[in-house]
Order: sequence, then structure tokens, then C-alpha cells
Amino acid sequence: MPFILFNKPYGIISQFSGEEDTLATFIKDNSVYPAGRLDKKSEGLLALTNDGKLQARICEPKKKLLKYYVVQVDGEVTQKHLDHLIHGLILKDGAAAAHSARIIDPPEGIWERKPPVRFRKNIPTSWLEITIFEGRKHQIRRMAAAVNLPVLRLVRWQIGPWLINDLELGCTLKMSNKEAWSMLN
Repeated sequence: MPFILFNKPYGIISQFSGEEDTLATFIKDNSVYPAGRLDKKSEGLLALTNDGKLQARICEPKKKLLKYYVVQVDGEVTQKHLDHLIHGLILKDGAAAAHSARIIDPPEGIWERKPPVRFRKNIPTSWLEITIFEGRKHQIRRMAAAVNLPVLRLVRWQIGPWLINDLELGCTLKMSNKEAWSMLN
């Protein structure tokens, strides 16, 4: 039974069906399904499995499996922004809070995005690391927007024990579901 880690490029839909720009372009085993999703504009680590219990374990917020994101935003981030993200915000679908949020340097080893992120001469950008347990639709984008930090780039860097490490953009790393389960215990 396969467990697949995939470094999803920008513009790819986190599903197998559809006309184009889907996971099927990169992953030929359609017996697996994503354990959580990344929207078309987000990049980075996606876990896929054909084990329903493993998928539920990865996605269930009550199981406290952290997801780490590196986020490039328009503007200069302040401690006040971080405090709001951590202490919580009210979004249209309820309260949301980051487990942690901190300012970081641009991540080493991050690939160039295609198409490139827009550049504005008079508006600086900042990078953040944000961790969350849940993953509601566009949650980090909506949280950042709520504190006036529009997201330019969103990359999931880690899911629980699984890191992107040297996994090249558009590439996969395969292991058994048994191996994946052992990393969770």
C-alpha cells in the first residue's frame, strides 16, 4: 500500500480528475488520494495515501499533527500581526488561530515560482512561518488578509514528521503506509 509525498507546484489542482493541471500529470497511481489539500495557488508538501485511517489521522485537527507553512506577504510584519495570528481571529466560518507564527528569512533552497511572484518597487515583502493543526479552506490566506498582510506565496513545508527537505518540485517520495504510520507513533 503506497504512501506518497509530493512537492506540488503552483497551478496544480490537488485532485486526479479534470482536464489538465491535476495530480495525474505527476502521479500515475490513482489509487491514492490527498490527505488534506493545497489550493491551486499554493505549493509544497502534499501527502497521499490509500489508507483511510491514515488519511484521517493526518487531517484530523484533534490529533494535533502540525502543518508548517512558509508564507511571503505584502508589507512588513510586526509583532502585533503575529500576536493577532496566534491569539486568534474571527473568520466567516468561525474562530481561527495559528499554533505559532514568526518572521523568518526567505527559506534557503526554495525554488523559483512559475509564474514569478509579482514585484512592487515601493512595497516590501516579508516571510513568515505559520503552523496550524487544522486546514480549513484558504485558512492561512484568510487569516493573513484579516491582519492586512496579503499573501503572495504560500508553501507547505512540513506535515507532522514529513519535511519537504530536498524533494524537488514536481517530484515524489514513496514509502509504505506501514512506514508512514511508524513515523506518527
